[in-house]
Amino acid sequence: MPDLSGLVALVTGASAGIGRHLAEGLAARGAAVAGLARGGERLRAAMDDVAAATGARTLAVPADVTDAAAVDAAVARVTPELGPVGLLVNNAGAIDAAEVPLWEADPEQWWSVVESQVRGPFLLARAVLPGMLAAGGGRMVGLASGLGTRGDARYSAYSAGKSAQMRITEAIGLAGAGHGVRAFDVAPGVVDTAMTRAMPMHAGRTEWTRPADVVDLVVAIAAGELDAWSGRFLRAGADTLDALRATTPAGDARRLRLLPYGDADPLA
Repeated sequence: MPDLSGLVALVTGASAGIGRHLAEGLAARGAAVAGLARGGERLRAAMDDVAAATGARTLAVPADVTDAAAVDAAVARVTPELGPVGLLVNNAGAIDAAEVPLWEADPEQWWSVVESQVRGPFLLARAVLPGMLAAGGGRMVGLASGLGTRGDARYSAYSAGKSAQMRITEAIGLAGAGHGVRAFDVAPGVVDTAMTRAMPMHAGRTEWTRPADVVDLVVAIAAGELDAWSGRFLRAGADTLDALRATTPAGDARRLRLLPYGDADPLA
């Protein structure tokens, strides 16, 4: 079990679901954890529970991830109270309200999903990364999805948002490489949460990704064990830590790229 003592982690969407599991998993390994979510009362209760269960220092910083001023204010609280953020986990995000084709979607709800998946991670990264650069490095994890690697007829907003989030991760990985900043996309698979239970596509599902698999992958990233995978896509429950540690990916492995139609493709 990696020892994360001395690390300060900021986890968005930390009051429930995967974010709540990640907050407790990081705290159990010694990290101080700041949790961010919109609902202040539920977030404070969750962070208090994490502190009680692990003995770690925690902080609740309520904010809407799509509100620039609120994000800046929340991040500004973390360093004085816990210390500089060394790990940012962009977990918060919404999903399409209905499984319908794009032209039947409500425009405002569709766009709010994209904002949560794109504007949110952008604003958090913009607020946190300068501190990482000043400290000589850090790591960012974006909660990705297989729906970000392919089109989907039913979840067009979520798919578009997750694809864009992967581009943000790759951009940070490339720009931060010379400054000790690394970024990763971690797809959690299908974890049993209120959100996934509400999705008709998962009705009747009996096999779920274990939350512990997601936590273990993020902990390994936080400990610096998977730095060779910066800017790339990892999948909890499918990738094993032993295989990831033993592999140095090359070229465009696990990155979003166009596939050539054949040897004669001028874009190949």
